[in-house]
Amino acid sequence: MEHIEYPAEGYSKKRSASQQEKKHRKPAAVLSISTVPLIMTLGNSMLIPVLPVIEKQLGISNLQSSLIITVYSVVPILLIPIAGYLSDRLGRKMVMIPSLIISGIGGFLAGWASWKMSNPYYMILIGRMLQGVGASGAFPIVLPLVGDLFRQEEEVSATLGVIETSNTLGKVLSPILGALLAGWIWFMPFFSFPLFCLVSIFLLLLFVKSPKREEENKESIREFIQKVKEIFQREGRWLYAVFAIGTILMFVLFGFQFYLSSILEDQFHTVGIMKGFLLAIPLAALCFASFLTGKYIKGNKKTMKWITTIGLVVTAISLCMILFSDRLWYILAIFVICGIGIGAGLPCMDAMITSSIEKEERGTITSIYSAMRFAGVAAGPPVSSILMKNSEFVMFFILAFLCLVSAFFSMKAIKPNS
Repeated sequence: MEHIEYPAEGYSKKRSASQQEKKHRKPAAVLSISTVPLIMTLGNSMLIPVLPVIEKQLGISNLQSSLIITVYSVVPILLIPIAGYLSDRLGRKMVMIPSLIISGIGGFLAGWASWKMSNPYYMILIGRMLQGVGASGAFPIVLPLVGDLFRQEEEVSATLGVIETSNTLGKVLSPILGALLAGWIWFMPFFSFPLFCLVSIFLLLLFVKSPKREEENKESIREFIQKVKEIFQREGRWLYAVFAIGTILMFVLFGFQFYLSSILEDQFHTVGIMKGFLLAIPLAALCFASFLTGKYIKGNKKTMKWITTIGLVVTAISLCMILFSDRLWYILAIFVICGIGIGAGLPCMDAMITSSIEKEERGTITSIYSAMRFAGVAAGPPVSSILMKNSEFVMFFILAFLCLVSAFFSMKAIKPNS
């Protein structure tokens, strides 16, 4: 019997060593995955403080410059569900890495057009559309990938908090980095994006090991669409609410970012690095709130619901108070409160939708959710641009009203016990 016991002991040691190795690899995997939302956010938000400079360099209007942000976000609305479908069948990394390559090519094209062409505006839009194509299969696939890698709801919630914090950290760094690069050469933010993508690709290849995929029957498109319909028939009440809340939060966030970027330059004559730092203040509050929320919720869906509802109400109240003073410190303080409210809600929505959907369906449903968030990002700047010309009061009233509608959805449609 002795010769049988030793291999068993050796096997146990190997298994323990393997588990220890996996445990040590998890922080590196989380860090590597977190670079994707960070970089995708930089690719869009980094341009917001640069838009007035682009307007002057290209001789375009405020609305035309906002489309440079919008086209990046419109394309994913259509392509993200397809990317989710493919990631469920081909694997997460098989979709994410080619998407990062495409996105990097789009950034290079926009930079090259700005550098070499006399009238580069439409070629910049084409480059931005390519970046949007790449973004479709990058950040949205992060959510189901986290759900695949971690089994415990507490681990999923905590990791999604880190992911959302990375996303918001990108928003914090974006205005500073964008202003810094544009201060060197105005089109340098475009050229920097391919380099960021290369870093993320390298880290994903090195540290992220996708779980082994079980052999399964490949669904036809018809079967896939039927399954999605069944999911929405079964889970539609709370899914529609989460989709609406995610869309509105991103719409409000990018709406007030665009507004703040415009008034800093037009009313307060603040440009360059100082403008970047001021834009980063409310986003830093958002980042901090996302991180704390991800740590606190620990998979508790009731907690997620109430944090989201309170965050939305706080955001709505603060938006209603914005026009009580035109002093810069007051406006920044109001947007800090907005950032905290939005930052509290986003990781709750991410965790709720990721932990409540089965693994086989997760990629598709989270991708539709991400597409809805991109719709909010796409609509925020141009809608704010149009409303700012007519009435700032109406703009902030609409944003506050949408937050209250979202709070109502959270209260009535999200039922953790049902």
